[in-house]
Amino acid sequence: MKTVSKRQWFFIHLQCFLVGSLVESSPLSSTTHFLSVTSKVGNQAVLPCSWKQRLGAAAPPACHIQWTTPADTVFEQRGEEKWQAEEFEGRVEVPEEKLGSGDCSLIITDVQIGDTGRYESFMVVDGVRSTKTRVFIQSVKLSVFDHKSLQSRGQGGDLVLDLYTRHSMRVVFQGRNSSEWSDVWMRGDKNSERLQKHLLNEQLAIKMLKSSDEGTYKVLDQNGLAVSTVQLSVEDSTALKITQTLENQVPTDDAAKSSCSALLIFSVLSFQILHLL
Repeated sequence: MKTVSKRQWFFIHLQCFLVGSLVESSPLSSTTHFLSVTSKVGNQAVLPCSWKQRLGAAAPPACHIQWTTPADTVFEQRGEEKWQAEEFEGRVEVPEEKLGSGDCSLIITDVQIGDTGRYESFMVVDGVRSTKTRVFIQSVKLSVFDHKSLQSRGQGGDLVLDLYTRHSMRVVFQGRNSSEWSDVWMRGDKNSERLQKHLLNEQLAIKMLKSSDEGTYKVLDQNGLAVSTVQLSVEDSTALKITQTLENQVPTDDAAKSSCSALLIFSVLSFQILHLL
């Protein structure tokens, strides 16, 4: 039988210790519940995290935080050293001034549909014999939704489409009685008489609307996912003005009650005068 040296025994025990540490810090063995966060494309999402729930009140000598998804590491920070995944570059942070007091929440700006998923946070702490151990802190499910709206404009008017994010790359259109989608605008297109992209704001103006512009507009990101959906109806300008005029002439409840009261008083007085005559 082959004997095992003391050095081999040391490495075997070390491996067992590390495996045990990883199992103990695994979210599967944690009783911490899942949190749910919802947001819309282009907005900011905050994924809550507090390491004091797992590590106690005493702050680690150097806060080393990791945020991961099942597929990859999203963000990592140790002191002034920071790392971000390419698809999150410039969009994620854990405020350093809050980290020392226990707040390890991940802030994601300009959220995208593709950011939807489960995120897990870990603190990396010193173990025995200068080893590092990952301690599971929190699991958060992020759901990102597109924007939806119904809008009505008169012929000859303008429709301003919010693009919401610099990641919006394309606008497509489907006519009211059509099943086909056609391109309206692509990022990088030059402004025209009818289509004008705002120089600073993420907005696209469609000018001089016609009845044929009635239908559905979708703003898509670089992956073809919907950023927003706008259902547009285009009304005849004359009919729209008449509708607006009638709406403005409809009396309020108080005005209607006052008119009815005045009519009743006039009727009573008229009856009494006739009776006296």
